[in-house]
Amino acid sequence: MIDTTEPPNTHFAILLSNLLRAGVILAALVVLAGGILYLVQHRGPAPQYGAFHGEPSDIRYARHILQDALSGHGLGLIQLGLLLLIATPIARVAFSVVEFAIERDWLYVSTTLVVLAVLIYSLASS
Repeated sequence: MIDTTEPPNTHFAILLSNLLRAGVILAALVVLAGGILYLVQHRGPAPQYGAFHGEPSDIRYARHILQDALSGHGLGLIQLGLLLLIATPIARVAFSVVEFAIERDWLYVSTTLVVLAVLIYSLASS
């Protein structure tokens, strides 16, 4: 039951904190599962670190990461967990837009939309 004596933003603040907590825990669990799977799949000789090799091309883009994660590749799961970790604060900004719109605070809606657009642009352009 919601306490009606609390300020109206308290319920939304609790919702946002739960969203952030769930996002971080989910991301950590996915990375942990991917790490364990990667270690199980790649038993054998120690890697040679004399030459740098970047990420394989199949885990550089979100579509490929999702395909690798769904097919059970450890690196794909690790990358998916990192994407979930990056998406968590972006989801918080998106939920803030909704909350400000419900409150009809148009200055904060527009400001938060600009922040959201900058976040999405920075991710999409890299």
